[in-house]
Amino acid sequence: MSRVRIRRREAPAGGDWPEAYPLLLRRLYAARGADGSTQAQPRLADLPPPDAMPGIEAATALLEDAISGDRRIVVVADFDCDGATACATGVRGLRMLGARNVAYAVPNRAVHGYGLTPALVEELAALRPELLVTVDHGIACHAGIAAARARGWDVLVTDHHLPGETLPNANAIVNPALPGHDFGSRALAGVGVLFYLLLALRKRLRERGCLPAPEPDLSTLLDLVAVGTIADLVPLDACNRALVSAGLRRLRAGHGSAGLNALAQVAGRERATLTAGDIGFGIAPRINAAGRLEDMAIGIECLLCDEPVRALELATALDAINRERRALQQQATDEAETAFAGLSNDWDSPPVALCLFDPDWHAGVVGLVASKLAQRAHRPAVVFAPSQPGSDELRGSARSIPGLHIRDALAAVDAAHPGLVERFGGHAMAAGLTLRQSNLPAFETALREAVAAMLDPAILRAELWTDGELEPRHFDRATADLLRDAGPWGQGWPEPLFDGTFDVLASRTVGERHLKLELGFGGMRLNAIQFGGAKGEKPPSRARIAYRLQGDGWRGGDAVQLLVEHLEPG
Repeated sequence: MSRVRIRRREAPAGGDWPEAYPLLLRRLYAARGADGSTQAQPRLADLPPPDAMPGIEAATALLEDAISGDRRIVVVADFDCDGATACATGVRGLRMLGARNVAYAVPNRAVHGYGLTPALVEELAALRPELLVTVDHGIACHAGIAAARARGWDVLVTDHHLPGETLPNANAIVNPALPGHDFGSRALAGVGVLFYLLLALRKRLRERGCLPAPEPDLSTLLDLVAVGTIADLVPLDACNRALVSAGLRRLRAGHGSAGLNALAQVAGRERATLTAGDIGFGIAPRINAAGRLEDMAIGIECLLCDEPVRALELATALDAINRERRALQQQATDEAETAFAGLSNDWDSPPVALCLFDPDWHAGVVGLVASKLAQRAHRPAVVFAPSQPGSDELRGSARSIPGLHIRDALAAVDAAHPGLVERFGGHAMAAGLTLRQSNLPAFETALREAVAAMLDPAILRAELWTDGELEPRHFDRATADLLRDAGPWGQGWPEPLFDGTFDVLASRTVGERHLKLELGFGGMRLNAIQFGGAKGEKPPSRARIAYRLQGDGWRGGDAVQLLVEHLEPG
């Protein structure tokens, strides 16, 4: 029996749909909870008002004072794509709104650790800041914020991560996850929170007659908002879908920033048909790679660059870093899978949680390795590497499976064994932590105990949700393009996935790891590919396949292919 159970989403009938609306789209949107075109494709006009964002009044007052007093503002970024895009959005937006003295800084993953730490504050003194604005972090940076306040600096925190039991001593905190508030969307990424702050600040300055003329058009920042939102894998609720859709429209129309246009070029993505998937798998990894292996300042400089030639130089440098990242990730993933196989000998019945460490792994790729392991074993996985070569401090990244909140599991470990974990934080599906290498065996035991106590055993069998079968008439380029353009698709609003039973007419291995197939269905011959699907075994002559429909870029024209997500005997 397959470890994967294919289940089909139900699509309620009815709803408020225009008469000409394609029936296939009605079915897909209804299965995702929309009962009409307004819910399915929300607009910017439908966004929650900026005034409703928790902490917005104090934050805009702080920024208004800094702008009017020409105070030195330093935007403090995080070293992932959300943090980089939020930083670029903040720097660009504050300058548009009249700030003349804006700089940015970003921690080095290996030197400073995560967020606004005392070590980073020490280095920031050279910039002579008067106001620090954290983006995509800060809600857990108690020590760093205290160190900044002790120097006489003001601190404005913008974040979207869950707060702890106590809040840091910042002058103002903007975070939709603050308790006791109902903003209307807790799914915003860090860049979305920062964009909302800029909207509220523009309104405040307009009311006071302090806006530069002509009035700044903040919608020009939506390309950055879209990229950061997609990259951070936050749920694409109605608010995020409206923001991402607007950003994608700018990018497709050629109105994106020079840096993002250059990144799309080096990633080999067609700008006119850019999708959320192109960003998630093409653009975002190249920005993220800088923070994982080098200095995220390279990525931020690319996003701030307005000169196309220079932007392409920076994008090419990011592409080279990303190639190095891929090689390190692949090596670590292969070694992790080998190590796990040596411990378990059975991917079909792994332990309740995976915990792996190697002194030679790079801390910048452990999250990617954990994600691969969690996906393959359908178990939460935590992967560790030294925070620096030879260090006793380990930096770990955890990835989970639907139904298990991994940050809550780490909190349970911390509560049962105080001091075992030095620091931790994160979300339901992803978290980070640090601990001493000598504590790793005890942590592994404690994690498995915590996970076993929290999870329902039923979730340990992977479920693959599909949108049912496609009719033979739908296997054409028009349908593939319709599905592509009906997004954005992503977390919480999954890209259409279909399933059906096919005759396997031919198969071969391409690129060492991938399985190329010719399938028979309804009298048609269909091309298909399963990336990573070549396992040395010939597929069955008849197979049930879960797949996505897409245009075939190699053959061009009206050709389509099936992108196989799962294959089992039919």
